[in-house]
Amino acid sequence: MGELASGYDVHISEADLAKRVRELGAAITADYRGKELTVVGVLKGSFLFLADLVRAIDLPVKVDFMGISSYEGTKSTGVVRVTSDLSRPVTGQHLLLVEDIVDTGLTVSYLLENLSTRHPASVKVAALLEKPARAKVKVPIAYRGFEIPDVFVVGYGLDHDGVGRNLPFVGVPKAAGR
Repeated sequence: MGELASGYDVHISEADLAKRVRELGAAITADYRGKELTVVGVLKGSFLFLADLVRAIDLPVKVDFMGISSYEGTKSTGVVRVTSDLSRPVTGQHLLLVEDIVDTGLTVSYLLENLSTRHPASVKVAALLEKPARAKVKVPIAYRGFEIPDVFVVGYGLDHDGVGRNLPFVGVPKAAGR
């Protein structure tokens, strides 16, 4: 185990992540067969999940990104800010919003509202992780990777003050305990 990885207890292993992403990709492939799909990654946290997920989808897909900010350090601010918008219109397209984690639900709720004003054919959510214990707003997650307890997690795109995104697993900082 490397220096970075030694600071974390593995919560979801690299193998379990890969297996679940393949399963989600197969489900998305079946559901969107014959439709034009645009996958919208929520930056920065979803970038690794999105990269693996689109490779697991056996269909032609378009990919775009939205930058969103709602965290400072380890705490959600409750205020959602768009830092980077889509690069092209999505009117009439089937959108799959890809998020790293649904915590309070406020970010996804905001994004679903924002995207619906752009008149897509449909919008569904794929989330790597969901923390139901922290939900303030219930949001529909069509493709859920894992449900987790209310612990702070890092890795596979998720960070702690900008660090840890490159961990190949989802981990809990050892100092945070469980």
